[in-house]
Formats: sequence, structure tokens, C-alpha cells
Amino acid sequence: MASDDKKFMRRAIQLAHEGMDNNLGGPFGAVIVKNNSIIAEGNNNVTTKNDPTAHAEVVAIRKACEKLSSFQLEGCTIYTSCEPCPMCLGAIYWARPTRVVYACNRQDAANIDFDDQFIYDELMVDMEDRKIPFEQVLRNEALTVFQAWDAKNDRTLY
Repeated sequence: MASDDKKFMRRAIQLAHEGMDNNLGGPFGAVIVKNNSIIAEGNNNVTTKNDPTAHAEVVAIRKACEKLSSFQLEGCTIYTSCEPCPMCLGAIYWARPTRVVYACNRQDAANIDFDDQFIYDELMVDMEDRKIPFEQVLRNEALTVFQAWDAKNDRTLY
């Protein structure tokens, strides 16, 4: 554990509490730290923004990337008041921070009716057997865009 982990985690927990008290969304908060300074903060805003992706980690990642003018969070640590859900976990891996520190775990969240287990389960099910129907249409037409991307010389890889 880094020497300031508790300090930054306390801020994430405070953001979770403030967001909850102000009815912004669920009881979740996150901070992103680089060079021992908080560069972005977020709390859950799902219900106030009517945005199912406005989880604390995603809000903080968006702010941090904007501040850094980068789509990567190299050299950053994400502190989150709860183990990231599957969506946030995906966003974290795309953002590529150096590390993630969390407080509550997924069972703690499930105990207050934030249970993401059904999503973890769905990831293991074949597309045709998922609870929400998925249908593939116009794959060949869409592949032309991928082929153009593959041939593009000035693309930015990520």
C-alpha cells in the first residue's frame, strides 16, 4: 500500500457520501491521482443525468482524460469506493491506469441491491443465449469500415 492510499480513498468515500446525500445517484465515488495529486473526481450520476454509464469511475476517467488531453491514464492510480462493476472495469482497462485501489467489494454492493453478478454471468453466455436478444446484421458492409481502418496510414492506435 502506498503511503497516501488511505488519504485518497477517504476522498473517494467522501465523494460517494456527498453524491448519495445530494441524491446525485448511487453511493459510489472515485478519484484519479497522478504524481501524488488528485487530477479528477467523480461520483455516481446515473439518476440525475439519466445516463446508465455515469458511474463514478467513468465520470472520473472522462474528466482525467480531458485534463491530461489523453485517452490513456498512464502513471495514474484510480481510487474507487467500491470494486468496479463490469462496465467500469472495461473502461479502466481501456484507460490503462497504473493501478486501481478499491474499498468495498462486489458482495458489499450486492448486499445493498447493486448486484452486477448477472452481467458477469451474461459475459459467459453465447450471444444467442443472452437475456437481451442480440442479432447480427450487415456484417459484410460493416467490415468495409474495418478494412479501411486497417489500411489507414494516419490512424492513432490505442
